[in-house]
Amino acid sequence: MSDIKTSSSKLPGDSSDIAIAAAVVSVVVMLVVPLPTVLLDTLMAMNLLLSLMILLLVLYTKKATDFSSFPTVLLVVTIFGLALNVSSTRLILTKGAAFDGRMISAFASFVVGSRGSEGLVVGFIIFIVIIAVQAIVITKGATRTSEVAARFRLDAMPGKQMAIEAEFNSGSISEEELLARKSELQHEVDFYGAMDGASKFISGNVMVGILITAVNIVGGIIVGAALHGESIIDALGNYITFSIGDGLLSQVPALLVSTAMGIIVTRSASENTFGEDLKRQFTQDAKIYGIGAGVLLGFAFLPGFPWYVLIPMAALVGFYGFQLRRKKKRAFEESLSKKADAAKPKDEGAEMRPVPPLLDPMSLELGYGLIPLVDRDKGAELLERVQRIRRESALDLGLVIPRIRIIDNMRLEPSEYCLKIKGVDVGRGKIRMGYYLCINPGGVKEELAGEKTRDPAFGLPALWVREDKRDEAERAGYTVVDPPSIIATHLTEIIKHHAAEILGRQETRGILDELAKTYPAVVEEAQKSLSLGDIQKVIQNLLREQVSIRNMTAILEALADYGPVIRETQFLTEKARQALARQLCLQYADDDKVLHVLTIESGLEQKIIDSEVKTASGPIAALDPVTQKEWIKNLSRAAAAVQEQGWLPVILCSEAARSLVKYSTSRELPDLVVLSVPEMVSDVAVESVGEIRLEAAAA
Repeated sequence: MSDIKTSSSKLPGDSSDIAIAAAVVSVVVMLVVPLPTVLLDTLMAMNLLLSLMILLLVLYTKKATDFSSFPTVLLVVTIFGLALNVSSTRLILTKGAAFDGRMISAFASFVVGSRGSEGLVVGFIIFIVIIAVQAIVITKGATRTSEVAARFRLDAMPGKQMAIEAEFNSGSISEEELLARKSELQHEVDFYGAMDGASKFISGNVMVGILITAVNIVGGIIVGAALHGESIIDALGNYITFSIGDGLLSQVPALLVSTAMGIIVTRSASENTFGEDLKRQFTQDAKIYGIGAGVLLGFAFLPGFPWYVLIPMAALVGFYGFQLRRKKKRAFEESLSKKADAAKPKDEGAEMRPVPPLLDPMSLELGYGLIPLVDRDKGAELLERVQRIRRESALDLGLVIPRIRIIDNMRLEPSEYCLKIKGVDVGRGKIRMGYYLCINPGGVKEELAGEKTRDPAFGLPALWVREDKRDEAERAGYTVVDPPSIIATHLTEIIKHHAAEILGRQETRGILDELAKTYPAVVEEAQKSLSLGDIQKVIQNLLREQVSIRNMTAILEALADYGPVIRETQFLTEKARQALARQLCLQYADDDKVLHVLTIESGLEQKIIDSEVKTASGPIAALDPVTQKEWIKNLSRAAAAVQEQGWLPVILCSEAARSLVKYSTSRELPDLVVLSVPEMVSDVAVESVGEIRLEAAAA
């Protein structure tokens, strides 16, 4: 019984498949079986309607792959049109002047307009122009676009697959989402690959259409004059008229389908229909309508131009631009008003009490000129970048970055942005919308002309160049960065260098509570001898040197081991680092697991240890100014030499000196990596590439 139910449930699908199969077979049969004139007119009208529906369906489709059957439909429609061509040619040649096909006669009369040689010449020229437009412009362009789209999507497929797998491995997506996105990616590649071949159907159809029209004219003249006894003039008039009508009736649907093909392969990925995208993109800026109205008005006052057309058109365009500007200004004021209303007290009659303002853990403030970067109607690319940065920071540092609040700040310049941590400014920069930031990485072949500036994230010399010079800048060797990437890169660097400030007691409490769900014994033992503040300070010290805290279990186990012995924060930090020894070594070693290090001359290292001064924040190095200056100079020289060899500068010293060495270099060389001997592991080779010593010691 269950089998019977299953088979019966598929009957509707089976019947539709049978209908499609019958239709395709009928199209092929039309190539050899004569059709009555009435049926030919019906099928030609159906062909015209089908082509129009395909074009409309493409215009209202949000993604190209939503119309995945388009390549197959393209083949069937092309064969259908050719079958109609063959049937109409058969009827025209057999009936001659008595041919009574209404669709072909109507098209011929509409285009030719009048009888006689003038109408024939005009109709033939119009037919040739339509053929040329379709063959040279639309079909050729769409075919080339299909080829390029198929090649690029095939080349990008491995990278996209790796990105999807990386998101799955990081836990950002589930296994079901992984399979769905991989299937969608494969579907997209298959679609564009099929379109690459299907585009050849249209180009072939155009060539065959020209051939059939020529055959109709030549064959018609021969049949009319030789077999039907018509004069050459009558034969020319009849068969050229019918051939033009037949050619137009076949090429207009083909033109609609080839236009649909061009649209579907040139559309980029979007969540909206073609019309919605056009509406959104053509209403981004009201200035373009004002400029357009001004240009039309200028032409109106030039001699010979039709001012009675240009002035009303300029007025309409200018009025639309004015209305669009008012609408955007009103929307902006309403958004500010809503924010102000939300900030007001709920109960106006209640007693007003001073309430301490709650500061956002992190915030990104934008001038009003940068609001399009976070406008969801315009892509909101920066919002996606910020979410990705939070995920990547959780993976790299092990610190879950709190939600970053993005707000507009009218006190900033229109092109300025500001990054804040707990209400304090930690970085800012300026963005020129419509321009790209070009940074010279050191291998630039030729200098470009542009507005000089500095990269806000790293302070490197850079240039602002227009969008149309992007390719030129990339060819010249510049690193080209778009506005969202500039802010995203700056935000990433701020998070790396200020992670310790982001981590407060509440965030530390959240980390411990989350870990306690899986490792309750570890958390409980660590908190027996250490307070929440002690644990927070140790984690902050690790983050301050960009040590990932993802392995919180190892960190807390080290604190549980040494916390009962001594509660000094710096001592506990060193023990926590040693618990992460393998992670630290692999973080800075090369692909062959070799760690290239700089060592410190023993006398100099002892001098740094002897300069230790106890403070409330922990021990610090207090070298005398002359020694400090000489130490930094020689260290900088040695670090530069290591970098020239392609290695990251890493200092290796004793456990007693490590924190003091790091403190003594934190101002001049904040990114210098300092490791201690107990942090080395056996399966990572250590290779000394130099020794740092003072000039006096060397002498």
